[in-house]
Amino acid sequence: MNTNIKSISIGILSAKTGVHIETIRYYEREHILPEPVRTESGRRIYNNEDIRRLNFIHKCRNLGFSLKEISSLLSLVDNGNYTCKQVHEITCLHAEEVKEKIADLKRMEQVLTEMADQCGKGNVPDCPILDSLFDD
Repeated sequence: MNTNIKSISIGILSAKTGVHIETIRYYEREHILPEPVRTESGRRIYNNEDIRRLNFIHKCRNLGFSLKEISSLLSLVDNGNYTCKQVHEITCLHAEEVKEKIADLKRMEQVLTEMADQCGKGNVPDCPILDSLFDD
């Protein structure tokens, strides 16, 4: 990455990070990204730190971190008073949540597979899948 970038537009920021322009604006509204400097005409201007921060956010989102979790991590970084242990705890808590979601998805898969196995795939309107969804 070019470390000499002084100012870039939102379109270039989007291209460099792979984050859609509307998502960048959303992160600004949610205060995950700081409000950018603006030109006299009102265009947003970003710099290397914005690229770095947005890459961080994007990687966190790809790992399933919520905006609240990302905000917590960023607040630790922003105030400069954090320990590796604090970051580790947030990461482990998130990993446990991911593990629970995987277990839930496996249970859903099992139920759906069982429902599908009950289906005769016939050409009549009687369908055991729909029946099971309507049952108590």
